[in-house]
Amino acid sequence: MKRVIVDYIKIPEDILQKLVEKYPLGYKNRDIISFTNAKGKSVEAVELKTEDTIYLVKVSAMLVDKMDDYE
Repeated sequence: MKRVIVDYIKIPEDILQKLVEKYPLGYKNRDIISFTNAKGKSVEAVELKTEDTIYLVKVSAMLVDKMDDYE
């Protein structure tokens, strides 16, 4: 299974749609995964699984706004 880290700025529309479907009321603190990326920086993301890929979408206030606007 492929793993992809996606920033909210570059999130494809189909993934955004699935993210909104998975978290219709927004994501909570318990949904956030924290990890250290290859550059040694701490990253927070929400997970979205599709049939062949696991997406980690970086969280930010802008992601929440983008999800709200999509609806």
